[in-house]
Amino acid sequence: MSIRKLALDLYQAQQRMDDLQKKYDGAPLGEKTAMTQELNLARNEMRMLRRMLDGEKESGAFRQRFTGFGRSKR
Repeated sequence: MSIRKLALDLYQAQQRMDDLQKKYDGAPLGEKTAMTQELNLARNEMRMLRRMLDGEKESGAFRQRFTGFGRSKR
């Protein structure tokens, strides 16, 4: 996936999360409990997209040097 597409998806996820947060802040207590799960899912999606975007922005040299966790060079 291209960096541009990831950035667009991240922006849209941030907008959804912001809208949900505003609705959550203005909702009565009874509705807040129902909205909590939806808000948490939106946060998790945003975090996942952020990590994917940050991973795509790493240089190719870093990816080639990284040999993995627990592996030794022999």
